Amino acid sequence: MVEVRRFIAAEPKKVFDVLTDGWQYANWVVGAAHIRAVDREWPAVGARIHHKLGPWPVQMADVTRVLKAEPPSLLELEAEVRPLGTALVTMELTPVEGGTEVRMAEQIVYGPMARIPVGLQALVLKPRNTESLSRLADLVQGRVALADAATPAPGRG
Repeated sequence: MVEVRRFIAAEPKKVFDVLTDGWQYANWVVGAAHIRAVDREWPAVGARIHHKLGPWPVQMADVTRVLKAEPPSLLELEAEVRPLGTALVTMELTPVEGGTEVRMAEQIVYGPMARIPVGLQALVLKPRNTESLSRLADLVQGRVALADAATPAPGRG
């Protein structure tokens, strides 16, 4: 598995809320370009996000499926990138002082790209997933800032 980590200054539940908002998936996952649909049951096991990958006009329609969900600490996904392969993605959220440590691990396990050694997969996946976690952090911290701005100050309201 190719692994990256990132600290996010928010509690695990707030991070998990963004991870499990299927309509936000393309906003933090590098390569996802357009959400076509989100199963009503998302993020239950077996539920899917139907999305497109890649730049327009050569986008490919695909799906990401939930394999395991343990709110607010674990989300395991199976992400299809047809015809290239299927990746297993694990998102682990650990509470730490002042926020959450997010661990993202990914490996291509099916299809032609699965034959590429993990060390070579890392050349693409590590920078991509580092950027994905940066985007996730921005979304989470943006939500936290909006919620804080909407909360009246003590003694007001």
